[in-house]
Amino acid sequence: MELASREPSLDAPRSRATRAIRIGSINIGGGYPIAVQSMAATPTADVEATAAQVRLLAEAGAEVVRVAVDTPRDVEALRQIRRETGANLSVDLQENYRLAADVAPWVDKLRYNPGYLGSPRSKRTWQEKVRFLAAVAGEHDCAIRVGVNCGSIDPTKRGELAPGDNVAPMLESALEHCAELDRLAFTRYCVSLKDSDPAKVVEANRRFAAARPDVPLHLGVTEAGMPPEGILKTRIAFEQLLPHGIGDTVRVSLTVPAARKAEEITAARAILADIAAGRLLDAEQLATFSRGRLNIIACPSCSRVQNAAFVELAERVREATRCAAEHPITIAVMGCRVNGPGETDVADLGLWCGPTAVNLKRGGEPLGAFSYEEILPRLLKELDTMVGQRAVG
Repeated sequence: MELASREPSLDAPRSRATRAIRIGSINIGGGYPIAVQSMAATPTADVEATAAQVRLLAEAGAEVVRVAVDTPRDVEALRQIRRETGANLSVDLQENYRLAADVAPWVDKLRYNPGYLGSPRSKRTWQEKVRFLAAVAGEHDCAIRVGVNCGSIDPTKRGELAPGDNVAPMLESALEHCAELDRLAFTRYCVSLKDSDPAKVVEANRRFAAARPDVPLHLGVTEAGMPPEGILKTRIAFEQLLPHGIGDTVRVSLTVPAARKAEEITAARAILADIAAGRLLDAEQLATFSRGRLNIIACPSCSRVQNAAFVELAERVREATRCAAEHPITIAVMGCRVNGPGETDVADLGLWCGPTAVNLKRGGEPLGAFSYEEILPRLLKELDTMVGQRAVG
């Protein structure tokens, strides 16, 4: 895609006047250059594969590499991985925040999702859990990322706020966690507000930056999908934020095999360079993207993918559905349990990929589980029905 040249927006992408925070050997915010991140796509417990993946990403230019940890076995693996790399490591904590104390000695940043700290079944409040995480981070010289994701918002937030405002629950969650960390006198944190829709990413981050101009922001379009579409979605969001000083570290999340994860770094560097040089999408290109059309969202391959065939399936779905390209239908192809339920619930058609079967949903309603060989014909049948019904309607 050719980009329109304009007057350069910035000499180099720089942050707004946030505070600076240190993540291992780098700083983000406070006028430091924008840092590029990625995430390992190999099973964390596979030490050899994950250490090789971290090295691949670091050599490609990733300044922070995120690794998921869900089990004690992952913790032990991370300890060994740390010995094999000098990369700045971030650990991704979802359901099991307690593992923070075990992994903190081996990483430079803890990433937690507020959506997983508010379980009504827990004996501890989310405030107590944040206090624990802040204490662990402080003791072990770690930064924190408060990672808010549209696919795993605290359910109570959706009920408390205005119906139809999909951005408000993310924003409210981020702001209350910032306030709690501030109350604990822990200020070495950044925030991310991610959605699969670039427009919502832009709105959420603009609103957050206006409310908390002091807090560094990690930017990304989650579940952006496969290249080149996933790169385009991310570029659209970054172009509307970075030239305005919103964004201090970035990730381009792509659905690609583990061996190709360095493409995330290459894409991010290219977007940053284009923005710095004023090579931006023009109004016609943006309008073409925003017109009603088929939208395939797919999560980036990561260590929580339960079957590597998920990536190949996403590619097959894209090819098989090109016939419906002009129809405003969203298909979600999700490979893990973390954001899979949320994203497939809000999509017109959702494929939540498990270890041996793919769960098919239509408008959030389960239609059954199908093998990886059976799912594509079944999806196309539902897609044809949906297209026909909308044509009649």
